[in-house]
Amino acid sequence: MLANELAVARWDANPVTPGHLLITARRHVADFFEITGDERRALLDLLQLARDLLQRERGPDGFNVGINVGEAAGQTISHVHIHLIPRYHGDTPRPRGGVRGVIPDKQSY
Repeated sequence: MLANELAVARWDANPVTPGHLLITARRHVADFFEITGDERRALLDLLQLARDLLQRERGPDGFNVGINVGEAAGQTISHVHIHLIPRYHGDTPRPRGGVRGVIPDKQSY
């Protein structure tokens, strides 16, 4: 898969859509807001490379990018990771609102 000195990308074990990737910090830290600037750049560099890979290999119609920070936000793994979720026309009947769907009543506006 993809990797650099401070981060690694891997397939999500429970993908939302085909090609769902996690970009994970190598250092164990739970909170995205506690990573260093170098770690943030490394994660974002891999995010771009992962997007390019998925674009070439799977041709999605769009992407959702998400980071869960804290239990109230749905974080179940106490290790910094970014979700890169490829989206495909028809994968859900109403995609409007995208990541706002974390609170379903607020997704459509």
